[in-house]
Amino acid sequence: MSPRTNDGEPERELPASGRRSEDADVVTDADADPVTETDAVAVAVAVAGQDAEAAVAAETDEPVTDVRVAAVRRFAAAGRRRRMVELGACAAMLAVALTAGAIAVGAAHETRNTPVVTAAAVTPGLLASADLGEGITALQAHLRAQPRDFGGWATLGLAYVEQARTNGDPSRYPQAEQAVKRSLALRPDNDQALAGRAALAAARHDFPNALKYADEALKQNPYSERALCSRIDALVELGRYDDAARAADLADERRPGVPVFTRYAYVRELRGDVTTARRVLDQALDSSTTPGDIAYVATQIGQLAWNQGDYEDALTHYARALAADENYLPALEGRARAQAASGRRTEALTGLENVVARFPLPGPLVELGELYEARGAEGDRAKADDQYTLVDAWTALARANGVNADLDTALAAADHGDRTAALRAARAEWDRRQTVHTADALAWALHVNGEDAEALPYARRATATGYHNASFLYHRGMIEQANGNAKDARTHLTAALKLNPGFSPPGARAARTALKSLKALEAAK
Repeated sequence: MSPRTNDGEPERELPASGRRSEDADVVTDADADPVTETDAVAVAVAVAGQDAEAAVAAETDEPVTDVRVAAVRRFAAAGRRRRMVELGACAAMLAVALTAGAIAVGAAHETRNTPVVTAAAVTPGLLASADLGEGITALQAHLRAQPRDFGGWATLGLAYVEQARTNGDPSRYPQAEQAVKRSLALRPDNDQALAGRAALAAARHDFPNALKYADEALKQNPYSERALCSRIDALVELGRYDDAARAADLADERRPGVPVFTRYAYVRELRGDVTTARRVLDQALDSSTTPGDIAYVATQIGQLAWNQGDYEDALTHYARALAADENYLPALEGRARAQAASGRRTEALTGLENVVARFPLPGPLVELGELYEARGAEGDRAKADDQYTLVDAWTALARANGVNADLDTALAAADHGDRTAALRAARAEWDRRQTVHTADALAWALHVNGEDAEALPYARRATATGYHNASFLYHRGMIEQANGNAKDARTHLTAALKLNPGFSPPGARAARTALKSLKALEAAK
């Protein structure tokens, strides 16, 4: 596959919903989901006393960083409260942090009956810039003047999906949904909105509908880049890897570019072909021209390098991503993870503290909690617990906005929460989609609940495709040890540490301890 220039934006994630006001057609934060927007914010005001702060942020559209920082600090200082009270307050604070800075989108009365096409100034390419907010602002201004622009509404929906992902703000999803619905109401068969609906479903982890909507979009436009990419995503997340590989080949034929290249690479990585994955990502980076594309692809290369234990290469590419967009969350998180694995714990802690203060997502929250535990200074245990409780709050908020968060729940709760809930969530996710990730999550949830015999087939399935993932190998090795399979346990625990010795502070420590125990037992025979 030769390098090609990308003519679109990297496919990323999803948006939200609103209702019509008396004075204008709007999609606003206050109009989104009444559970997450009205009730949660009301509770947040009562609990956190944030009336003035939230009102100013909402009115002026200022960034929500300061609000989030204050929310996290208040939560960390709250002390040890009863679990339900603590979680309720945390969810409320997250609601303030995630909704206070949201952007209202207004449009004038409908004075014409004919839909119009999107102005060149607000084409999807504008949203590939590092400043997504600038692109959204331009779209908002355009839609106030041209409220019947079906293409503009579709693009706005996709922009909200991306904003939800980059800001860790699931309340954007109802807004994105409303924007896409508005586009389809104006032009029911427009492929932009159909593809947007597929992207939204994928972002909410509704992968059967993501596949369905992507196919509908491709019937209207077989060359829709977003639909082609959402189709690959859906097939991957449904565990249909052979179909995903064929879909990636088809997408590469029809719409080669950065979004397709990165998905093509991931499909190969899942099948154990790291060499091809890296080659394709290098080609994608060479063909990237916008800051958004560069940050996106360089981060993917960094993640691939980190998975193989090459921390210096990972740090080099995360640095390149952050040079293109200094606020790109996946690169900030990845850099901190690589720093921690390289022994640069202080830098990693500082980096993750900054990330979670602005973007309280499950991944960085768990990573920060584990780093606190690994450091073990006075108060670190309480700090770690705060991060794990914030994961629960984020999960509750995500579910309230239509996101299926069972995989996040299972992974976090198995090690740092309610193990029974972890198993329940993992089983539910496995029933929906059978992937290497859900197999791994179910295997580990069964293990921590003492169901090791049942866990082993799932652990084997998680590693069956050849995907190079140290956590999967570690989980399999620990489950094999629990089942009395000492030889296999040594093989997989050793492989995990060889592949990526810093894959997880507690996981790597447990793997080394288990290997010592296995060697001692062997020596005693």
